[in-house]
Amino acid sequence: MKRMMRTVLVAAVAMLLGSAVSAQRAARAGGGGGQAASSVRIGIGAGLLLPLSDYKTGDKAGWIAGADVTYWLTGGMLGLRAEGSYSQTSEASGVTAHKTKMFGGMASVVYAFGKGGDPIRPYVLGGLGFYNVKVDVSGVSASSTKIGFGGGVGAAFKVGAGGTRIFVEGKYVNLKVNGANLSSIPIRAGVRFATK
Repeated sequence: MKRMMRTVLVAAVAMLLGSAVSAQRAARAGGGGGQAASSVRIGIGAGLLLPLSDYKTGDKAGWIAGADVTYWLTGGMLGLRAEGSYSQTSEASGVTAHKTKMFGGMASVVYAFGKGGDPIRPYVLGGLGFYNVKVDVSGVSASSTKIGFGGGVGAAFKVGAGGTRIFVEGKYVNLKVNGANLSSIPIRAGVRFATK
């Protein structure tokens, strides 16, 4: 099962990279149809992590922080994103004292509505991730690394005349570890900068 999940993740990343290379070649060959050239945005953000299902039974809401890089294909509506995040939650009321820490990343496809210069651009995203979950109970730690998936929505707000955007996004992340459902809803806000 682990081998199959890794194969699916590698195939998804290969398809994303293949799409980026094809779009770049089309843009160089003049196949961009007069649309804006591809671009890269780098973002940082932080926010609230809301545990769901089994995760919510043992932990209360916590925090999440992370960074992302989005490669926008020619036209600026379809993008490929790689993100990394770290989150931490602690015990819910009546549960043995502990901390749950998650470190991982997700490769996603992003679709933005509207034009690149619009003051507000809503977007949707979905992809596969790889996460390490570590639970510390009374100085004893147990960790596990698993593949998960997720999807969500967000909006980017233009700041000034340049390429800077403030964003707010929320998504659903599904992750199962040792038979427990550690699904969550991370809600992040932050800023993204254009690299060109």
